[in-house]
Amino acid sequence: MATREVISSGNELSALAARDAGCKFFGGYPITPSSEIMHEMSDLMPEVGGACIQMEDEIAGVAAAIGAGMSGVRTMTATSGPGISLKAENLGLAQMTEVPLVVVNVMRGGPSTGLPTRVSQGDVAQAKNPSHGDYKSITVCAGSLAECYTETVRAFNLADRFMQPVFVLLDETLGHMHGKAVLPTEEEVAAGIVPRKVFEGPAEEYFPYQCEHDQPAVLNPMFKGYRYHFTGLHHDRRGFPTEEIETCRKLIQRLEDKVELHKDEIESNEEFFLDDAEIMIVAYGSVSLAAKEAIRHLRADGIKAGLFRPITLWPSPQDRMRELAARIPKVLCVELNIGQYRDEVQRATGRLDINGLFKVNGRPISPYEIVNKVKEL
Repeated sequence: MATREVISSGNELSALAARDAGCKFFGGYPITPSSEIMHEMSDLMPEVGGACIQMEDEIAGVAAAIGAGMSGVRTMTATSGPGISLKAENLGLAQMTEVPLVVVNVMRGGPSTGLPTRVSQGDVAQAKNPSHGDYKSITVCAGSLAECYTETVRAFNLADRFMQPVFVLLDETLGHMHGKAVLPTEEEVAAGIVPRKVFEGPAEEYFPYQCEHDQPAVLNPMFKGYRYHFTGLHHDRRGFPTEEIETCRKLIQRLEDKVELHKDEIESNEEFFLDDAEIMIVAYGSVSLAAKEAIRHLRADGIKAGLFRPITLWPSPQDRMRELAARIPKVLCVELNIGQYRDEVQRATGRLDINGLFKVNGRPISPYEIVNKVKEL
């Protein structure tokens, strides 16, 4: 596989990935610690005939990005936790209308204004249900500088495959970390682009929301002669509002099934020294880097520790977690929150003895904190 080496930050790499993945529009509003993404996009989008717009606030930023998605182009917005809270209503609109969109969330301390310049992983639960109602969220989480790039690329492909918002979680540490990353070439990324489906028949036979029970809508780009309607209300096969009982039921069930029944296309994880492990550390994002260093120290001391790192957080790699937890005696979740993913690990594994190491003061978790916690166990 051809590769290239770059020296950059996580935020800048996420913006570069968007350009290479074919993104043509960015709508957003600056917010620490994600602002560098918009700064980069303001330079990168004009280079490829796209546009980057700073709107008056986070709500308008995501609304503009959704509008671009409706027109048929690949589109992105970026923010942090408070911005996601403001974008929530429009994110629900994108879920209901099935407009593909990539949302990068560079996590910081919360709730509310929280710790704007400090690291956190407090938006994990929010990413599962960023808006009200029934639907299935897709969320990926980068664990290295290289993955700030590759997971953003993957998010665009997932967004067009499943026709819905896809969330990319970074955190302040990864977003502002500056170092070398080995990336696929632009040509390889372009060759792997999965375009959204379009209907090519007669206009009178086009029904965007008339699709199989486990498939997304087929939304032809606007201004191409195909008429349909966008609404946040329950809608019929053309997109027009309806309260017909069976139509409403099938619509909401399909929003669930189009993801749930195709998890094999979405789920991704990394396993590190788990073959003979007697304790499994579950960590993601920047915390997984500290966990790997801790495992090397623990192994040197004769303690058989290993790492399970979910890359796709939602839907979670629950089957694999259950398999591993069935044979590994101890499980430790290490997170920069108060156990938001531990709840999912407990649910997935059926075990209530999942240990935790959590920190919520805006400071990272060091390898030695993990080493000491494992030794306590």
